[in-house]
Amino acid sequence: MKLRLILILLASILSACNIAVTSFPAPPQAPAENTEPPPTPYPDTPAPAALDAPPVESPVFVEIQFLNELEAWAVTDTQIIRTSDGGITWSNVTPPDVTETGDTVVTFILDKTHAWVQKPDFNNFPNNGLLYRTTDGGLTWTISSTPFSDGDLIFTDVNNGWMLADLGIGAGSNAVAVFQTADGGATWTQTYTNDPNNPEGGDSLPLGGLKSDLVPLDTQTAWVTGVIYSPGTVYLYRTDDGGRNWAQLTLDVPEEAEISELGIDEDQLEFVTSNDAFLVMHMAGELPQTAVYVTSDGGNSWTLTPTLIPNTGSSDFLSAQEAIIYNGEQFYVTRDAAMTWSTVSPDIVFGDSFATMDFVDLMTGWVVTATEDHRSLYRTNDGGATWLPVIP
Repeated sequence: MKLRLILILLASILSACNIAVTSFPAPPQAPAENTEPPPTPYPDTPAPAALDAPPVESPVFVEIQFLNELEAWAVTDTQIIRTSDGGITWSNVTPPDVTETGDTVVTFILDKTHAWVQKPDFNNFPNNGLLYRTTDGGLTWTISSTPFSDGDLIFTDVNNGWMLADLGIGAGSNAVAVFQTADGGATWTQTYTNDPNNPEGGDSLPLGGLKSDLVPLDTQTAWVTGVIYSPGTVYLYRTDDGGRNWAQLTLDVPEEAEISELGIDEDQLEFVTSNDAFLVMHMAGELPQTAVYVTSDGGNSWTLTPTLIPNTGSSDFLSAQEAIIYNGEQFYVTRDAAMTWSTVSPDIVFGDSFATMDFVDLMTGWVVTATEDHRSLYRTNDGGATWLPVIP
């Protein structure tokens, strides 16, 4: 009791003398446990559902067509296949009774659900075949007979399509017939032929010259490309009446083209909009080169762009401004409708093993390589600089 009174008296004296008293902090305590849930991470883009079709192990690609970064169709020697994960896994969606594909069938892919496969009847070539059509991504197919066997098949939408039917090649000449459909391929109407054995055959699309491609803009307007073995001559014809009559187009050609054989190969003319298109012409001279033309008025006029790309190769057209050309060594990239080009050197020397390529944008693309006994699939995500094997 005395001690307590002494302490109270001492505190009163110190306060009266204005002497500061320091308060010492309490000893530190452990931080309270955080009971709030952690932030939710940003979700990855979900992949499409797996295809309800048999899996395919190590496909041997002949053709590929990617619709976006995940979904694609492809053709092997024996199957029509699809992927929904960027090419890592593939599923078999081959039409029934089709046991050979590859170069023995004609395919056209419109989108992820609509596709056509033309199977020639070689016993009745060139006048018969079977056309398989799917509207559910290859899970089911309908079959109809066709009045042609082989050729170039294109659809502008789910109903309207064209066929440039091959009637035979010989001595630098190529007889063809032009057909159209308005019901998805169930029935076809012939609008033209240059068959010399047909008394009703025409000559506005000449027999001479090898036809490489039919490129329709709509149901009335289309182009036929090819090659004729005459230096300085461009093989390019256009119709504006559904294929009944054709007119040759004249292009301004580089000086080097006057002594070169000029060819517009398959898939080297493409409309990326209803008005805008690229046309790639290969010049087979002493030093092979590639000339690029563009149009912005629906193909009424074509402009030769400034750069001649050395060598020849594959092309991909992505938009009215963007395109990629591989010349066997580098990727040439344009972002301004072929007025200027930049080059990208791949970290893999593809060499003679390069078979085909497909880009969905300037960054993302695939290359198929082929040797005598093996085919591989590579992918780039940086515009062609680095390539990683998807299927080694």
